[in-house]
Amino acid sequence: MTTEELRAVTGVIFNVQHYCIHDGPGIRTNVFVKGCPLRCLWCANPESQQPMPQLLLRQDKCVGCGACVQACAQHAPILVPELGKVKTDRTRCRGNGDCVSVCPTKAREIMGRVVTVGEVFDEVNGDALFYGADGGVTITGGEALAHPQFTLALLTLCKEAGLNTAVETCGFAKWDVMKPILALCDTVLYDQKQMDTQKHRLYTGQGNELILENLKRANDELDCDIWVRVPTIPGYNADAENMEALALYVKDLKHVSQVHLLPFHNMGEAKFEQLENEANGFSSHVPTAGEMEALRDIIRAHGILCK
Repeated sequence: MTTEELRAVTGVIFNVQHYCIHDGPGIRTNVFVKGCPLRCLWCANPESQQPMPQLLLRQDKCVGCGACVQACAQHAPILVPELGKVKTDRTRCRGNGDCVSVCPTKAREIMGRVVTVGEVFDEVNGDALFYGADGGVTITGGEALAHPQFTLALLTLCKEAGLNTAVETCGFAKWDVMKPILALCDTVLYDQKQMDTQKHRLYTGQGNELILENLKRANDELDCDIWVRVPTIPGYNADAENMEALALYVKDLKHVSQVHLLPFHNMGEAKFEQLENEANGFSSHVPTAGEMEALRDIIRAHGILCK
């Protein structure tokens, strides 16, 4: 594809975050792609799961004025008089934002926007002065591979411009989709939730066989630095058995340079409410520093750098 053709490719993102220091080496600009094939019970960004723009509704700001009801041609907003609030028929909502512009209290917001690769590249390239020797661009999500043509085109332009590149992925994709994208990366942030496939399916909606297979193929067939990242959730995967199994799996993968255990936080709870999702029964707690270090020591005992 020509440069102009690459710049014209479109995708859906929900954020571009500047001056990030935890998602790859150095100072980075993170591009958050919308869409994810997993449905992790603990998801910190549930607004990222669907691949298209979505409505967020802050009920605490809604005064039940009904302006959104009148504005929506799909009749998605429904006034509930006994509550003095509006709820949303999500089967009708198209996320086009007609209701957002008329809401007097800013209770409604559309999360996600369609963009071109050119728009996003110009923004991330504008930060190049701050990247230094190690920093660069990280494409994350959601799932970076949710819009693979977009991610591939953006990485291509970044590499042509000499920018350091990274992708964060859950690994649940066909290898022929993943390989050309990861081949353009200096660093791959590879998420691993649970080593037991039955538990993985229970907690995320999918088994882990393809994820583990793709991790091994990325190690064997590509030459990128791989960081395995584990969202560490007490009661779900924050146990010695899971950490031991993870260490045994990755310790002989030559391109896996480090493992990161990321402690659970509950920042996603409010977003679940704003999406008007049904409660999924998930419950956990923020692990203590001591609990996290004990789990890291299990990984370190196998000679693996663990942070």
